[in-house]
Amino acid sequence: MDLSTGGNLSEIRKAILQQCPVMLGTVPIYQIAAEFMKKDKDITDMTPNELFESIEKQCEEGIDYITVHCGVTQKTLHTLGKNPRLLGVVSRGGSLTIQWMKKNKAENPLYENYDRLLDIAKKFDVTLSLGDGIRPGCLADASDAGQFKELITLGELAKKALENDVQVIIEGPGHIPLNEIEANVRLEKSICKGAPFYVLGPLTTDIAPGYDHITGAIGGALAAYYGADFLCYVTPSEHLCLPTVDDVKNGVIASRIAAHSADIARGVPSAREQDDLISHYRATFNWEGIYQVALDPILAKKRRKESEDFSKDVCTMCGKLCAIKSTKNAT
Repeated sequence: MDLSTGGNLSEIRKAILQQCPVMLGTVPIYQIAAEFMKKDKDITDMTPNELFESIEKQCEEGIDYITVHCGVTQKTLHTLGKNPRLLGVVSRGGSLTIQWMKKNKAENPLYENYDRLLDIAKKFDVTLSLGDGIRPGCLADASDAGQFKELITLGELAKKALENDVQVIIEGPGHIPLNEIEANVRLEKSICKGAPFYVLGPLTTDIAPGYDHITGAIGGALAAYYGADFLCYVTPSEHLCLPTVDDVKNGVIASRIAAHSADIARGVPSAREQDDLISHYRATFNWEGIYQVALDPILAKKRRKESEDFSKDVCTMCGKLCAIKSTKNAT
């Protein structure tokens, strides 16, 4: 997903599309905000027509899905106002939408003109990712009235989209305690009639800045086990700074581990084949085989090299006390 907010965003998207072998998504309101900043203008000066023109232009460029915060409505804000949060609204797209709504004293144009959005999505065969603009940004705000009010609205919008032959996915919460993840997934599946659920992590604790790829993977594994369909990876730099290339790699791998673990637990056919194969290679000390099957072959090979001078058979973890080798020698 391209979340860029600086530079020539159209050229950035075109470059990504040329290299990207999988689906590519954008958040259209980011481009409007970036363009307005360049002109020293405020997002609240945007007209609904400018927003929809930007959406259509991005869809025409060939992207596959767009995140649109249609569930941030006046009713949602009213619910949020009656139920104050510790951290408020942490969604960038959600906060931009709220700014516009409050300044203009108007309804969210994406909600009010939803039919126009559906027409654009259908025309260019683009999937709508119905964004969770009121998602919780900390455990204290998880599973609150504002979050669920938005989810109910997204359920209604998802139904209307499918009736108009437009595909949708539903974005899910960001920070959720372990014991609330199952209920959140099952609730989304019920309210949105089984629409694919896309969770941002979720992060299961707030005290691990610098390690949020791990907290996100913990929550992601559980969410996927209970039925989430798509995991948004989290990098170690979440909440702190822009991620480096290594941060992105570590975040993606952590999320892939979570997804794979859930596939195994759910009994997805062939999910465990790689696990059984790598175990066979371990039993026969086939290091090259291990590298080929490993999720991160480069790291596995690098770590193994630290043991190569010690022995060709065992590693330095157990050395001569290697359980696998000892058992083989005993027989």
